[in-house]
Amino acid sequence: MKVCVIGGTGHIGSHLVPMLVEVGHEVVVVSSGRTATPEDVRWKSVRTVQQSYGTEGWASAISELRSEVVIDILQGDSPTLYQATRETCEHLIVCGSLWMFGLPRVVPTPEETQAPCLFEGYDRRYEQMLQTKEHAAAEGRAFTAVMPPNICGPGKVPLEGQGGRSLEVHLAHKRGEPVFLPDPGNNLIGPCDAEDVARGFFCAAQNREAAANEIFNVGSDYALTALQFVETYGDIYGTAIPVELVSWGEFEQKVLPDIGANWHFKANMCPDISKIAGKLGYIPAHTPEQSMERAVRWMTEEGLLAD
Repeated sequence: MKVCVIGGTGHIGSHLVPMLVEVGHEVVVVSSGRTATPEDVRWKSVRTVQQSYGTEGWASAISELRSEVVIDILQGDSPTLYQATRETCEHLIVCGSLWMFGLPRVVPTPEETQAPCLFEGYDRRYEQMLQTKEHAAAEGRAFTAVMPPNICGPGKVPLEGQGGRSLEVHLAHKRGEPVFLPDPGNNLIGPCDAEDVARGFFCAAQNREAAANEIFNVGSDYALTALQFVETYGDIYGTAIPVELVSWGEFEQKVLPDIGANWHFKANMCPDISKIAGKLGYIPAHTPEQSMERAVRWMTEEGLLAD
């Protein structure tokens, strides 16, 4: 089967492409070229096409690859991609985010809208996703969306205790500097290893009939409280990280006024993964703690945590 992976050299794609190659698929990766192709023997058979997402002619260029399955990890314009590839693509799989569902009403969070999405980019992409899903269903074509929570693991600086991906904050964690959290510190954070996110896409590609016209959460088996999240970094860095609890008002207004940062401590990122497990046999390989440890080990090996 010929599979096109858009964004295949990125954090998720670098794990997904080898999975597809190992089971015998012909894989072509579409990349902007900003990230180098991994030096891995499994990539030797992979064709790479340099094409920046959303530029003039990008969708036509992907259409010309005539792939049976198109996996769009970047998911910036699903309707255009769907229309451009409908002649040969039998299964379009795109990447969304648990953030698209809005503030959860229940936890673990199922694959459905919970509240208005407060992030313009995610809101637009979510509407496109639902529109494309509806069109695909009407035309009898397979469409699948995969919705990860916070993506962790080796290959990218992981989320830290200030709601970002800052090396300076990780160095502060390593030094045992205090972290401020909203009282009582039980908000849920769900780090999911990029390898397990990739596994969700792989399961969808391998089980087209079961995955058709579905939205699937992916994630770890459980989430961590904010306190556990910080304590885990303390265990990984071998130091005690003091935590000071403040009211949500103070946290939101003074500690982390940026909604993109404080949302990690508000939104209770704990996806319900029972549907993808039941329908596609998805089993995450890493716990949140393992994924965080893998990410810190990668940063250490890359020399990113040198004081």
